[in-house]
Amino acid sequence: MLQRLLPALCLSLAVSSTWAQTDTPPVASEPEVVEAGEQILVVGQRPGPGLWKVSKDDHVLWVFGTYSPLPEKMEWRSQQVEAILAKSQEYLRPPAASANVGFFRGLSLLPGLIGLKKNPDGATLHDVLPADVYARWQPLKAKYLGDSDSIERERPIFAADTLFEAGLKQAGLSKGYDVGRKIDSIVKQHKLKVTQTAVELTMDDPSKLLKDFKKSQLADVQCLSKTLARLESDIDAMRVRANAWSKGDLEGIQKLDYADQESECSNAIRNADFARSQPGFQHVKERMQAAWLAAAEKALANNASSFASLRLADILDPHGYLHLLKAKGYRVEDPDGEMY
Repeated sequence: MLQRLLPALCLSLAVSSTWAQTDTPPVASEPEVVEAGEQILVVGQRPGPGLWKVSKDDHVLWVFGTYSPLPEKMEWRSQQVEAILAKSQEYLRPPAASANVGFFRGLSLLPGLIGLKKNPDGATLHDVLPADVYARWQPLKAKYLGDSDSIERERPIFAADTLFEAGLKQAGLSKGYDVGRKIDSIVKQHKLKVTQTAVELTMDDPSKLLKDFKKSQLADVQCLSKTLARLESDIDAMRVRANAWSKGDLEGIQKLDYADQESECSNAIRNADFARSQPGFQHVKERMQAAWLAAAEKALANNASSFASLRLADILDPHGYLHLLKAKGYRVEDPDGEMY
């Protein structure tokens, strides 16, 4: 926690990734079926989607696409992913942005973290939200959080995150972190070379940054509003998408659009005055993309087989990582073996 401090709380920039292609269909145990509202969640052991294949000559980079949310009781296991990791030489960690202020310096910043999530000047959500947004907030807060008073003093961006996580839990869904942890354990088991692709967010004065953040007004009303929209209308579709990912049904996922509150919440931080005054916080998305692409090209040049994780949204993005590799002359195939 001390290594990340402010970025962990404020920058929704870390981009985990994973997506899969199958030569041999993975074997899954008989699924358990759980009722969840009007939809059904398929749980038990599930393989997820197939791997994307990036190649040049006889060198291959396999890319697995992660997705969130996923069924809470689902155990992810792909025998194909395990087999490919076992014969690979390198694992590329997902794109991310992080800041390391050092352990002892981090200790000195701890007092500055107090009140970080609160609105400036003691304002409440009632004070900072438009009347129509606050009216939508109240019933969802009652449904998922009960009569918590303390959250009323939090900034909309933090209230949105707490509410969304509670909504997922009640719907039988989770953030899907177990998939990444399982991949990490397989990588460790086979002693693969691990390449970090994260970019460093440098801070001239972390203590001042904390103070500036506490005083800054964030344009985060849209972040909360879009989060409310997802909880109002998208819970059932989230379950459908979660099931589609768990069964490897890429087409099913692509058919379902949804309000992407993550972009709004990230923009609220990136465009705030406290962030724009920090040279090390500029062009983060572009720097993350460049760092990952450089690592991918190096792995493709050096290894017969490499493995990487990317968010499914980044894989499907027409301006995303795999499209950029294709533009550089690499062959890219989707999980069905079709040219990308």
